[in-house]
Amino acid sequence: MTEIRKARHRRRRTALVVGVPLTLTAAGAMAYGTVFGLFGDDAQPKASAATNTPAWATEAADGFASVHAMGQNGTYGGRDGRTVTVKTLADLEKYATSADPYVIVVAATITMDPVGKEIKVASDKTIIGSGTAGQIVGGGFFLGQGVHNVIIRNLTIRDAYQGIWNDKEHDFDGIQMDGAHHVWIDHNDIRHMADGVIDSRKDTTYLTVSYNRLSNENKAFGIGWTANTTADITIHHNWIRETEQRNPSTDNVAHAHLYNNYLEDDAGTAITSSYGNYARGKTDMVLENSYFQGMNNPVIRDSTATLVQRGNVFSGTTGRNESGGSGTPFDPKTYYKYTLDKAADVPALLKSLAGPRTSLGTTSATPTSSTPTATGKTLTVAQDGSGQYRTVQAAVDAVPANNTARVTISVEPGTYRETVRVPSNKPHITLRGSGGSRKDTVITFGNAAGTKKADGSTYGTTGSATVAVEGDDFQARNLTIANDFDEAKNQSVVGHQAVALRTGADKVLLDGVIVSGDQDTLEMETPGSDKPGRVYVTNSYITGNVDFVFGRATAVINKSVINLKKRWDGSSAGFVTAPSTQANRKGFLITHSTVTGDVAAGSFSLGRNWHAGGDAALRPQTTVRNSTLSAAIRSNPWSDMGGFSWKSDRFAEYKNSGAGAGAASGERPQLTDAQAAGQSIADWLGDWTPTAS
Repeated sequence: MTEIRKARHRRRRTALVVGVPLTLTAAGAMAYGTVFGLFGDDAQPKASAATNTPAWATEAADGFASVHAMGQNGTYGGRDGRTVTVKTLADLEKYATSADPYVIVVAATITMDPVGKEIKVASDKTIIGSGTAGQIVGGGFFLGQGVHNVIIRNLTIRDAYQGIWNDKEHDFDGIQMDGAHHVWIDHNDIRHMADGVIDSRKDTTYLTVSYNRLSNENKAFGIGWTANTTADITIHHNWIRETEQRNPSTDNVAHAHLYNNYLEDDAGTAITSSYGNYARGKTDMVLENSYFQGMNNPVIRDSTATLVQRGNVFSGTTGRNESGGSGTPFDPKTYYKYTLDKAADVPALLKSLAGPRTSLGTTSATPTSSTPTATGKTLTVAQDGSGQYRTVQAAVDAVPANNTARVTISVEPGTYRETVRVPSNKPHITLRGSGGSRKDTVITFGNAAGTKKADGSTYGTTGSATVAVEGDDFQARNLTIANDFDEAKNQSVVGHQAVALRTGADKVLLDGVIVSGDQDTLEMETPGSDKPGRVYVTNSYITGNVDFVFGRATAVINKSVINLKKRWDGSSAGFVTAPSTQANRKGFLITHSTVTGDVAAGSFSLGRNWHAGGDAALRPQTTVRNSTLSAAIRSNPWSDMGGFSWKSDRFAEYKNSGAGAGAASGERPQLTDAQAAGQSIADWLGDWTPTAS
């Protein structure tokens, strides 16, 4: 790559239009089909057992739900039981109420009968939606006294509303808990219920609520209904939008840790917030790095409550914004590890990542030809010597050549300053951070293209990569891969291209990762000019400034944040993508993502056409669709490169939004609906089903 030096009413006037949030509506319209674990017309409407347990079924909670207490060692749901798939109310209720542990995959829209029905969930259950197919309509779930070790994830729970805004007659909640403990509610979309979206009552404790969308409701999230002060609750990375009250209301909670939440009151709707986060009674609350947009009375407390605020952002808010109290604040880190995202990043982050995730799907019981044929093993890496290996590369080296079974390399939190190479004869490797956040495990190094080796030669762009992957069917999850080459301190170096992650393999899945650098951050290539190289990036965060997503691979970036970064000298100028696609292949597809950053308006292009080596036969391609573009994007978003006109190649947009979006023109091609129908995730990935393992 070549371097470049509101008078509004507090109640609905009319019933709100009911529907999936915009990003999910568009996702559904893209017809993911079986690619993400949904089911075809020939699927049987009954429960079926799966013989292979998908990796997400073994994931455990973070926050207070991870704490060992009350005879329960964290929250892991039904991972010790069978995995079943349900598509009917009868089957869902059968398995959810069973005394046995189950992972229950909801693979259809299930309507509660009668309306308002709340299934009484028993202990040791994971209830999880298959992609975006898992929907509960007209009711929800109830966790009673003593119920414990329950995970509810990746579901849409909606539409029990009975036409009464402040409904005191119909107690139809999305999820209600009365005296439960060790519960994880994660990545759900819960909205338009008759009473509240979530109720945590009667000393429910060791609860974590994370990455949910809570919206279109009078009461969002009520906590309390007790005179005791014993509950411990973590609430993080939730998008609470267009709800009047209980956002949440936290009454008599011993330890309430709220961080990285996004509370939004949109002036364009008929719902007005009464208040935001409320510390009631004797609650001890720590509120960190959250973002409050347009909220009335964003943070309030009773005189008997203790409330500590740190690092929050308030935009367009009015009224009470309080902290203080006579109690002794608690330190969440004495209970569990966590890592804060910057408050300024929270809106974009949660617009992309909150709610159901398409990449969580069921696993076929019959392996395909590209799936490992035996149950693999896990290797552990820890810098302090408590794992099997102290470095990531040592664990990779320990994987047998030409392995047929998936090997998971679980990396403990820490910063691993090393380069990692996964060779082509070591497929089926999963590199997974074991911390509570993808920021906890960091693999980083600082080579650039012009950095000299011991023999006096230089690494070149490709050789500069911190992590290089050539083994097919590779996965990276819940970690950060970075290149921290310091351009300002190395002005004498000729060649500042510095790759964080390079892929040169087929069927690469990057799920919940951060890839961070400056120029040439993420290089995605193919194993050879005659071989495919497909990459699926989801729920991730990519940072850079010049050509920082580049290469000849066929790649999808879905439901992710692309963060634009200033140059080393503080200037704002750059290009997001630089595809070098072959004429007979597809290039880059960016969909349902957010492009943003702390850079000047109109300073970044969405991409430019890289004809690697001056090859005129290449047809570089980038499509950006159904995404949110900040004002940083130029009004003419595509640029020429190397003497080739981008107009002779394949660059287009479709139904983008935000300050950086624009209408169709000669400088800004837009796909027609018919063209867009042929540029979906399924079109890009073909016969590959990305499934986390």
